[in-house]
Amino acid sequence: MDIQITRNPNPATPPKSNFGFGQTFTPHMFVMDYVDGAWKDPRIVPYGPFSIDPAAKVLHYGQEIFEGMKAYKKAEDGSVHMFRPDKNIRRFNISCDRMRMPRVDADLFLEALEKLIATDRDWVPESPNALYIRPTMISTQPTLGVKASTTYTFFVIIGPVGSYFAGGINPLKLRVEEKYVRSAPGGTGYAKTGGNYAAALLPIDLAQEAGYDNIVWLDARTMKYVEEMGAMNIMFVYEDKIITAPAGDTILDGVTRDSVGQLLKDMDLNWVEEHPSIAEIIEDAHSGKLKEVFACGTAAVVTPVGIMHYQGHDHQIADGGEGPLTLKLRELLCAIHAGESGLHPEWIHVVPEA
Repeated sequence: MDIQITRNPNPATPPKSNFGFGQTFTPHMFVMDYVDGAWKDPRIVPYGPFSIDPAAKVLHYGQEIFEGMKAYKKAEDGSVHMFRPDKNIRRFNISCDRMRMPRVDADLFLEALEKLIATDRDWVPESPNALYIRPTMISTQPTLGVKASTTYTFFVIIGPVGSYFAGGINPLKLRVEEKYVRSAPGGTGYAKTGGNYAAALLPIDLAQEAGYDNIVWLDARTMKYVEEMGAMNIMFVYEDKIITAPAGDTILDGVTRDSVGQLLKDMDLNWVEEHPSIAEIIEDAHSGKLKEVFACGTAAVVTPVGIMHYQGHDHQIADGGEGPLTLKLRELLCAIHAGESGLHPEWIHVVPEA
């Protein structure tokens, strides 16, 4: 399908700094509609609000999915590239299947990303900042029966971003969530759907009101094993291994998580996917066996964890600062993002100029 482009007659000027995260958007967006069993009318249009029927199923039953991706500018020649877009596109379509939504053809998806980024190429900031990419699908059929919609809108918005955490790259203070759960076996935990994140809003707010940056989810069955953080994966570094919970039906299979795992294997380090016991994690933090903890995700990249709060007490990880492996992984990933590393060239997809 040909992607039609309607340019914004009065585009805003890209900001030079102070992007925040998810607060600034470029003058254009990609939109496509699913009607009569097929995707139709792929188009790039001026960024702006949608008109949606009050009975649209997304507003009542939460039939919605999204992805989070980034594009970067290479300082050496100004070229722009995306990081592992094939992984995000594949995960988006897995989310489509779980939420009973139509898949988007991978080639069309990638072309839409390329053309939208090329249209607003001037908005890609200098590294270490990035262009955040948010593909989204919503159900639009205006009926109230509890069943999958027959019509959908797929859209992509983009905008420059800085650090995900307001404090920048500083060791996080996390609170282990001991009351609420994010997902259960057989649920939608592996799909990137808004309801999973809505479930996190209350416990994250409560943790932040108590002075913590974010939360750590435990498994829904026993509340004994670490799964992931509020919006990213988490890894635990020991002398002889790095542990993270295995991706499954309760945990999002993170692209950064996978990339970090590959980098660890490249360094001949023992990356172990098993369910970390929260009691053992805390015990090992006190004994010194636990050397580092870090969060990883598209938004946060690799961020150190300094404190975990559990059963009424703060528990410090090592000296509370950033560990050497966490720093090395972040530097490696950021160098790959910026096009300054020869590692894993297959992870880089160059965006053609318009």
